[in-house]
Formats: sequence, C-alpha cells, structure tokens
Amino acid sequence: MNTLSRRGFLAASAAAIGAAQMPRLAFAQSAAPISLAAATRTLDIDGRAATVFGLAGPGGQGLTFDPGQRFRVDLTNDLDVGTIIHWHGQIPPNAQDGVPDMPMPLLAPGETRSYDFEARPGTHWMHSHVPTQEMQLLAAPLIVRSQEDLAADRQEVVMFLHDFSFKAPEEVLAEISGGHGGGHGAGHGAGAEPEQSASMGGMGAMQGMDHGAMGHGATGGMPMGNMPGMGGMMGMSGMMGMGGQMGGMAMDLNDYDWDAYLANDRTLSDPEVVQVERGGRIQLRVINAAAATVFWIETGGAEARLVAVDGHAVQPVAGTRFGLAMGQRLDIEIDLPNEGGAWPILALREGARERTGLILATQGAEVRRLDAVAEAAAPAFDTDLAQEARLIARDPLPDRQVDRSQMLMLGGSMQPYLWTINGAVWGQHQPIIARSGERVVLSFHNMSMMAHPMHLHGHVFQVVGLNGRRVAGALRDTVHVPPMSMVDVALDAGEAARWMLHCHHMPHLATGMMTEFAVTASV
Repeated sequence: MNTLSRRGFLAASAAAIGAAQMPRLAFAQSAAPISLAAATRTLDIDGRAATVFGLAGPGGQGLTFDPGQRFRVDLTNDLDVGTIIHWHGQIPPNAQDGVPDMPMPLLAPGETRSYDFEARPGTHWMHSHVPTQEMQLLAAPLIVRSQEDLAADRQEVVMFLHDFSFKAPEEVLAEISGGHGGGHGAGHGAGAEPEQSASMGGMGAMQGMDHGAMGHGATGGMPMGNMPGMGGMMGMSGMMGMGGQMGGMAMDLNDYDWDAYLANDRTLSDPEVVQVERGGRIQLRVINAAAATVFWIETGGAEARLVAVDGHAVQPVAGTRFGLAMGQRLDIEIDLPNEGGAWPILALREGARERTGLILATQGAEVRRLDAVAEAAAPAFDTDLAQEARLIARDPLPDRQVDRSQMLMLGGSMQPYLWTINGAVWGQHQPIIARSGERVVLSFHNMSMMAHPMHLHGHVFQVVGLNGRRVAGALRDTVHVPPMSMVDVALDAGEAARWMLHCHHMPHLATGMMTEFAVTASV
C-alpha cells in the first residue's frame, strides 16, 4: 500500500491534526481569538461513507496552542442541534467549563460563544458534553505545548482514538441498556422509546443535563447474557472475547461491539502513515476519545517510555505496551532505530481482538497491510492496578494535612443496565461537598463488575492510594477504577462552583453515573 506520499508530514507535525501544522508565527502575530466550529463531516470507514460530527480549527480537526498562549476561542455551533463543548484537561472558570446548564445553556444552532482563560500545558482534548454527540465523534485533540516541548528535538504525533457505530447513538444506547442485542447485525431497537430519543437529542431529561436521559425505563429488566460483547451476567460462559478468567473474577469488559475502531478517523484498512526520520525521537500523544472502549497502546519493535499521563509528567516508565481508559491521555516517547523501516503503533481493544492504529515510516519504506483483527485477544486493562502503581508524578502536589475525606461507592449492573455513585443516579444524587482551598481526598470504591474511568472537572488530582496502599502516584483528571478495587485521589478544592464528577464510559454516564463536586467559598 503506497500511502507514504499521500500525506507528506513535516517533522514536528502531528498526524492528521491540522492545527498542529499551523506555523507558530501565525499564532504569535495575532491576538485575535481562534475560530472553532462544531460541524458535520464525512468519513470513509472501510469503504463506507459515514456522516459524523467534528470540531474544526484553523488547520483541521483540533487545536494546538504554544507556550504562554491564552485559550482565546470563538466557538460556533454549525450543527442543527444544540451543543456544548467541554475542554477536557483544562481548568477554565466554571462558567466556561462546558456542561449543559451548569451554568451556561447549550449553544443554539448558529450561535457563537467566546472563551478566554489561561491554557494548561499538556495533551488534552475537547468534546461535547452530550453523550450521544460524543458518540458521533464530536471531539478533537486540544494540545498545549510547553517550553520543554519546543526545546526538545522530537517529532510530535497525535493518535486520537474512537469507537464508532454506523447506527444512531440513541439506538446503540437502547441496545446496550435495553437488552435488544448488541454489536453487529442486531437490527433491533430502531425507534425504541421515542420519548427517550427525543430527550437524548433535545436535552429533555435530568434537569436538562441529558446525561440521565436513558433513565430507569430504558433498562427494562431485559436479560443481557445473550448480547454479543455484553460480557454476560457475572458468568464465565458469557464473557465474550475475554480469553478466560481474569484474576479469579468474572468481569464485564466490553458491553458493545462497535462497527469500527478509529485512530485519527481511520481504520487499519487505510491507516495514517506518518513520515519519520531514521533514528528520530517521537513524542506520541495518545488520546482515548472512545465512548466505551479501553485500549492498549503497543509500540512493537520501537523502544518506548511513558513520560506523561493526562497532560502531567511522570517519571519515565520503559515498555512497549501501555493502557488507557476513556478520557485518559498518554505521552509516549519513542526512539526509532537508525535505519529505514515502518513501525506500526497499534491500539488494541482490551479483552478482544479488534485493533486500530497508525504507522511510522521512513521515506520509501515498505508499508505492509495490517489486519484489523489480531490473532489473539488482548488482556483486560490494569485489573490489578499494576500500571497505575508504576506511575510517579514528576511534580507532585505539595504535602499538607487532609481537611476532608469522602468515599464514593461506584455501583451498578448489566441487568438492569444502571450505574450509580453512592447508590444514586444523576438527579437523585447528593453532591460531594468541599470548601475552596481545602485538601480533599476522594476514595473511589468500585463494587461493580465493570471498570469506571472517573473524571473530575475543574481540578487536577494526584493518585495517593491503590487498594489501601499509599502511593505518590500520577497527577490526573481521569482515573481508571477496576472492578472490586479502590483508588484514592487527593486534590485542592478550586473555584467555588458546581463541578461535574462522572464516569467517562458514555453508556454509564447516559444512565446516570454522575454526581457533582460542589465547592463553596472558604470562610
């Protein structure tokens, strides 16, 4: 497949992320806000056209900022439905955080809204905070370079991961939560619960938040064990693609078989081929924007080390396979051999055989076609928190006395399909409270058989406990909590406001797995 010449990337450009190729001079010369548009676009997915959403910046999907550049963005909604964008990894004033009606309403079709705040460096992303829209790919990279990035002699490559279905997201959610059958070829659920579809698209449920729009009624008590990819009901016989027992527990990994898995909007039938130099150093920025898929990143024959998670530096960890849950990001440094060749960088779906990825290749190298289905299933991700335990923040939070501790019980089941925090869905929740400036420890205790990537808006936290063992872990904004596990995080409460705290698995979020971190002014 001779695709090397199709997209000739310059050194220090990001694969398929056009904004990263914009000259820095152009940004520096203009103090004008950057224009960003939520709009529809068409992708070719394995030879089939797909109309999806996207976030178009000056040079393509996504935005890239240079050190010291303010986040000054004019966001225009060019869709025919209301939307709102969350700047995942950034800490804007609460009014600019991008959550429906907390406090700002959705942007109406044709409306433009301005944002202006100090950008935080690192590998971040932006996405609609309407779950059905994120499932339609209304998301893009948000890269803020540091002075260290500019000084380093390395080529930036962005790898933006998604799962994708040709079906409408309302239908996908109905199949997952209603037991109509999942995955490929299950043609049920179209038009199911019309009032649910209206609320999912029109933000009618759960105080306008949309996140609880599936509600209780969509679960229906239907048996889930016969759904492809649903993982069965606690029984080993139903664990699709699991490859056997994991840690003595019957976990539910993947509750839907998607039609495609994308890296920079492409599958392995036509992957991105990034031109690289012999002996070059790559900074691979990996963003998991999937709705409900955890990925392993495999660098294969290329020597690699993990240097940052969620935009925050960690002490380097050498390896060739690193995992990330939905909402998380990894920065991986790769040193290429001093020879010509092609190096696939693959994203493997946990507990399954599907994979996607991109290819690093020197000029003129042979690029061989890769199958989108591996010979063997990848393992479950970090069920014992072994990867998390290896991560040590390079710039940890300062030591100080803990002012407030709070346990959050993560619960739920596949039947009925309902996921809760402290036993409640959004709208029936009790806020987690703190005062601005307090050191707070939140303990996520997962009592369910699915993992939950827990994301807190408006704050950076440090992982300080893993299953009761104290650690000086990574700084993050999204932490993966495996089944029957406990993760403690410490943070300093920020702006007095209502901040979202939720699972970043979209079907879990859509069925109510969200609460709020309510910060009041200090006295």
